[in-house]
This record gives sequence, structure tokens and C-alpha cells, in this order.
Amino acid sequence: MKPRSSRIAATAAAVAVLAGFATACNRGSDAASSGGKPALGIDLPRADSDFWNSYAQYIERDAKDQGLNTLPVSNSQNDVTKLVANVQVFQNTGAKAVVMAPQDTGAIASTLETLASKKIPVVSVDTRPDKGDVYMVVRADNKAYGTKACEFLGKQLGGKGKVVELQGALSSINGRDRSEAFAACMKEDFPGIKVIELATDWKGDVASAKLQSTLAAHPDLGGIYMQAGGVFLQPTLALLQQKGLLKPAGQPGHISIVSNDGIPAELKAIREGKIDATVSQPADLYAKYALHYAQAAAEGKTFKPGPTDHQSTIVALPNGLEDQLPAPLITKENVDDQALWGNNVGK
Repeated sequence: MKPRSSRIAATAAAVAVLAGFATACNRGSDAASSGGKPALGIDLPRADSDFWNSYAQYIERDAKDQGLNTLPVSNSQNDVTKLVANVQVFQNTGAKAVVMAPQDTGAIASTLETLASKKIPVVSVDTRPDKGDVYMVVRADNKAYGTKACEFLGKQLGGKGKVVELQGALSSINGRDRSEAFAACMKEDFPGIKVIELATDWKGDVASAKLQSTLAAHPDLGGIYMQAGGVFLQPTLALLQQKGLLKPAGQPGHISIVSNDGIPAELKAIREGKIDATVSQPADLYAKYALHYAQAAAEGKTFKPGPTDHQSTIVALPNGLEDQLPAPLITKENVDDQALWGNNVGK
């Protein structure tokens, strides 16, 4: 679990982002018509993750740089009821498009239906709602996350041994995609590896408690797959350190760790040999193209499936379109690449 000081810092950073965003982008009570640009409603999904706090920084910067007209930003704190309430505020205050990142992708359908009936298009970031119309999903290929993690760990362990998988919430399309792809890859390519699945609901304290029990039952554990470094990295490393199991990569007893997110802390951990790899979720591109599509939606523009001008592909969904952004695997070989958002956030 995160130390209290870290939680306070994360909360303070989130509050600062919210306050700064509201000041920089909202022009007062006439926000719905400010500057002649359509008003955009933006909900951040949580403030307990370094990844999402980085995304919030990019949202603030890009909205200001693009001169967008945004309503006061909200944060639903991983609570679908808060998300529904926040969206209702956007609707009541003149939003012409809404950006959200629903963490429970099955529970947002009725809200999407309501927005569709009001002709308010929705851009969903990182998560793809199970049902309900969306104008665009801005997301990387999450099945590729699970496959890349499997292939990396499988090779690191030589196709034998035990690995723990810290799964995200299986109520989320991302948690399901990563888990299903990881399991399928392991079964097909590395049948000699035993996978111990630990459901965490994207909660670092739950992951730490379950990992501690697993380490006691399986002292020969050889690898860990963390589906979200933003919430799992710190508690996992703290636990391994406490147990005397945090051996540098390349040394006997090292537990191979691959993560997902690409946050600065993960890149630092790779440099220090504490973890071996991560798959970088493009927080910068999530923010950039979420705002791009929200503005386009509010202006009545449309898109079609096919290649984009930013090295991605738009694919058709049963309930809309999805722009699948690139997400590279980061190891010690490319960790210092300045093109990685984790090396540039805050600059």
C-alpha cells in the first residue's frame, strides 16, 4: 500500500491539476458559449494513480495550448455513481461533447444512452464501454499489453516456473483484455509456466495483500505481471523489499517483473534493475486525441475506419469507433528514449 505521504502528494497533485484546469480553461458562467467555441465536459477517472495524474497534467496543458472552451473538470474517483452525477452537471451546463474514462465499462450504458438522446457525443479514454454509443474510443490495443507481457516473461523464465498476474478489475474491458490475452499466450506458447491470477480491482493495497499470501505459498515465484504500474508498482516493490526478494535484474533470485503504464517511476525502476519491462500506455496521446476528437465531435465532424496521420488505426466497434494508439514495450535497451512520454511528463 502507498505510504501516507505518497497518497497525500498524489491527492495534492490532483487537486492542483483540477484547480489549475478550471482557472486556465473555464471562462466563467458563460462557459457554454465562451469564445465562440463549443463547451467540452471532461471527467478524470481517478487521482490514486500516477498514470492518471500524468494524464490529467497533459489534459490541462493541451486544453490550454489549444484554447479550448472547457467546463470545470471533474474527477469521478473510480466511482460510477460520481461519474453519472458529473456527467449530469456537464449536460445541465451546456456541454456539447463529453470526455470520460469509465472504470466500470458495463455500468455506464444508461448514461451513454441519455447523452445520445440529448445529442451529446462521448469520447471514452483508455476504456471501451460495453454498451452505449460512443463517438470515439481513444485507446491502445489492450490485448497486445497482455500478449507482450506474456512473451517477455515467458522468455525471461525460459518457459518454466511460476508467475503472478496482478489483474485489474474484470468489470473493465481493459482488465479483461489484458487477462484474457495473457492467459491465452501463456497456454499456447509457455505451457510449462504456472500462472497465479490475483484479482485486485485496480487497488494497490489489495494487490499487496494477495501477493504477500502468494509469496508465502509459492516461495519459488519467478515472475510478476502488473497490469497497472500506476497503482501496483510502489506496493509491490515495497513488499519485495520487505521480504528481501528485491534482487537486481541479472542476479540470482531476481523475480522478473513486467508492468503496464510507462510512468516515470517504472522507467526509473527499469534503470535500477528493480523491474524488467513495462508496456507504455501513451498518456500524452490519450489526452491529445481525446481533446481532438471531443472538439471535432462538438463541431459535427465525422471519421471513418482506417489508418490515421498519427501512426494509429481507427477500427469500427458495434457501438462506435476506436482509435488504437501505439504502445511500445520498454526495457533497459530503450528506457532512455526521449520519445517516451514517461521521460517527458512535467517538462
